[in-house]
Order: sequence, then C-alpha cells, then structure tokens
Amino acid sequence: MKHTEAWQRTTPNEIKIGLISISDRASKGVYTDEGLPALKAWLQNALSTPCVFQERLIADEREIITETIVDLVDELGCDLILTTGGTGPSRRDVTPEATMDAGTREMPGFGEQMRQISLRFVPTAILSRQTAVLREIEDHTALIINLPGQPKSIKETLEGLKDADGKSIVPGIFAAVPYCIDLIGGPYIETNEAIIKAFRPKSAIKK
Repeated sequence: MKHTEAWQRTTPNEIKIGLISISDRASKGVYTDEGLPALKAWLQNALSTPCVFQERLIADEREIITETIVDLVDELGCDLILTTGGTGPSRRDVTPEATMDAGTREMPGFGEQMRQISLRFVPTAILSRQTAVLREIEDHTALIINLPGQPKSIKETLEGLKDADGKSIVPGIFAAVPYCIDLIGGPYIETNEAIIKAFRPKSAIKK
C-alpha cells in the first residue's frame, strides 16, 4: 500500500488518533458539540506519548460514519479511532452498525466493560450498544471504539472509577488500549498514571 505524507510520524511512537462525534443536530449547528472537546481534552491529559488528532463532526448516517472511519484509517493512517454518540436503541442510532461495516474483526470486551461501568450509575446502561472493532488493511491495523455521547460518561468509561483515595474500583477501558495497539503493530503508547495506568504484561513493558 502506498502511504501518503499524512501517514508520516514526527517521532516513531507518535500515535495518530481519529475523533468522530456523531450527531444530526450538532453537525447542522443546532447546538454546540461537546463530544469532541471532551474526548480531546481527556486524551491530552492522559497521554504522555506524542499524539496527532483528526477530528470529524458528522450526522447519524450509516454510510457517512463508515466512510469517515475508513478514510481516517486508510488515507490518514490513524492507529486509534474513538467515536461518540449514536449508540442507543433509537432508529437514528446507527454508529455500531456503521462501525461493524468498517471493521474486519470485533473486539466486544470494550463494549461489555463500558456497560459495566455505566451500570454503576444508571440501569439504562443496558440500552447502550457500544462496541469496538479492528480495521485491518494491507500493512496497517487500527482500533475503533464507540464511546457514549455525554462528556461525563466519556470520562468514566475511559478512566474507570476510583475511590476517595484514588484507588481503582472499576478499570476504565483505556487501560487496555496501549497493549492492544502494541499487539496490532502500532506505536508504543505511554500514559499519565495519575489519570489512567496502562496495563501490559511485564514482558511487554519497554524501559
């Protein structure tokens, strides 16, 4: 596969992250999108590895969502894509289907853990259909994860829950992301442990 300049990394461990907010009304300017700013701010605090963001605000249209994911992976070389919005049971909520269309293999554990976290707060967490997939092309693989739409829920699912002393009660899903990126051939991601501690087997930790 011929890579464009967009694929270039300024450092070997720079991670390319695609952020997609999916909302009919926000994409039309009816109200201000809160998903992208919340996601980006959390990642900037959580990552100690250099990162580059590609941000997209799009409507709840299955084909558009799939095309956006494919473009971010195939044309821009993103290693990780996080979507927010469109994961409920209403007819316009098609993000999981669009994500599956773009993926080559499902990673269901991410959605399972997000629902476990959210169930600590609301019984309606079981209505969430969030999932995750891998998109594998010739010489590159990306991880795509559906997140909730609300900034508070985004933080909770990524970071997990901690007690008053800062000890983890329920692990956030992002703890597993760096090692997943390792396994699919991406850059080595390091995190700010005060926000989220990345988990790796001892044999996979670089010193």
